[in-house]
Amino acid sequence: MEELVNFIVNSLIGEEAPKRVDYDEDEGVVNIYVAKDYIGKVIGKQGRIAKAIRTIVKAAAVKNQTKVGVEIYEMQE
Repeated sequence: MEELVNFIVNSLIGEEAPKRVDYDEDEGVVNIYVAKDYIGKVIGKQGRIAKAIRTIVKAAAVKNQTKVGVEIYEMQE
């Protein structure tokens, strides 16, 4: 799951942008940490991109018969 989200985020903001993607299997949550300058690209207008990321992850989780959520945070410097 972490690889999928990392690929999506890299496609949105580029590989050189500061970011971190963590997958907590115990809680079933993928945490995305993005630098302040790039957070808008990951969230999108009215949260549309964030919603699309959650939909893709949810579809992949169903395939693996698990439940996974996605949380987006601003990276602390």
